[in-house]
Amino acid sequence: MRTRTALLALAAAAALALAGRAAPNAFDADFDRRTMRLDYFHTGGSGREVVALDRVVSDGPWAGSPTRLLDDLNLGTYRFEVVDAATRRVLYSRGFASLYGEWETTDEPKTASRTFHESLRFPWPRRPVQVVLEKRGHDGLFREIWSAGVDPSSRFVNAADRAPSGRVWTILESGPPAEKVDLVILGEGYSEAELPKFHADAGRLVERLFSVEPFKSRRSDFNVRAIDLPSAGSGVHRPHVGRSRRTPVSAEYNIFDSERYLLTLDNRALRDVLSAAPYEFVEILVNEKQYGGGGIFNFQATAAADTAFADYVFVHEFGHHFAGLADEYYFSPVAYTDAAPIAVEPWEPNVTALLDPAKLKWADLVEPGTPVPTPWDKEVWEKRAKEFLDRRLELIRRKAPEAEFDALFREQQKSDTPTLAGMAYSGKVGAFEGASYRAKGLYRPETDCIMYTRDEVGFCRVCRRAIERMIDLYAKP
Repeated sequence: MRTRTALLALAAAAALALAGRAAPNAFDADFDRRTMRLDYFHTGGSGREVVALDRVVSDGPWAGSPTRLLDDLNLGTYRFEVVDAATRRVLYSRGFASLYGEWETTDEPKTASRTFHESLRFPWPRRPVQVVLEKRGHDGLFREIWSAGVDPSSRFVNAADRAPSGRVWTILESGPPAEKVDLVILGEGYSEAELPKFHADAGRLVERLFSVEPFKSRRSDFNVRAIDLPSAGSGVHRPHVGRSRRTPVSAEYNIFDSERYLLTLDNRALRDVLSAAPYEFVEILVNEKQYGGGGIFNFQATAAADTAFADYVFVHEFGHHFAGLADEYYFSPVAYTDAAPIAVEPWEPNVTALLDPAKLKWADLVEPGTPVPTPWDKEVWEKRAKEFLDRRLELIRRKAPEAEFDALFREQQKSDTPTLAGMAYSGKVGAFEGASYRAKGLYRPETDCIMYTRDEVGFCRVCRRAIERMIDLYAKP
């Protein structure tokens, strides 16, 4: 009887390990329940890529799951592993994307070098570990590009927590941080007098997020906190209009010279502020009327609070940040249609190169009888989309007031929604050509989705499943 029980226990432990899960007592054997943060500099250009350690610090209590320690979703441009130095056992892993990775896709690295600051956060190890940073190659496989040994008892590791620089308050509390997805909303560009407005903006946009499936059904799997961090004045840095601002975490428009791309490059300041609250994900809410936002997988998301489409931007950018969802649109001022053929399946869960239709990554969601690739009235839609794009570019050229952009987007929404809804395979999952800035060679799962248009259609079924899987990684026992 004892032998049988022991065998069953071993089988259960093996099953947990295979599924990327660890028993709670295993966590306490390997980690303290606080967060270690490894900061580093990521430099490159002209074919070079260099990673250099900045510092190792304490980053507050550990908010993550004590059982879901290994990331089995295979997402991201990068991945890091925390490896026990003595046994070589992988203790923790996560995939992510980065500003450096996005910068690599621009023209600037061909002629210039830049440095970005990044952070890896993981539970505090009880013993020396090796932190291994990997990058996804052109063949889709991860390979090591840098590693650093970390001894938690070393004098070079700062175990003191940073004193909070902002006030943390709760929007939604569903349970202990270790059992939930922990999201922090950070206000940027709100003066002391405007903090009540930040509270209202944050509450409104969080409620919008939880009105959209699958967040609506999985609301109880989330905690949401916010941090009051007043700015000296109202608004953030807007280089295109010649308006300069210095704000607590330096959120700004014009990232990579894209006028509406809104992020912060000051990662150290951002992480220091966030250390006041238990968190895994962050969305920076910017006190601005100009349409803008950004989202990078497992790195950061932003949204301007006062635009006519703030609700859409907040949810859309969180889709990027939280679940690694790709943009599905291919008509935009930054889009291109003449790129080289895709040789490797994209890692993003909601786009495919359809290299092997028989192995479509969401094949189980395709109804029998739905052709793959899936026909749609692409030429009809593209003709109308180009007309709107040309009008938008003209507004950009003459620096039109924001109200004119909002009016154009509303007009386009009224056109796109019925057009896409009326197509033959609308509402069905298939493989519709045109996605992720490419008119040809990449395919999206449905005709319409919040990752494709500003239409109020929510996430498609493939995106919803990707979001559910990410929720499970952080909140499922």
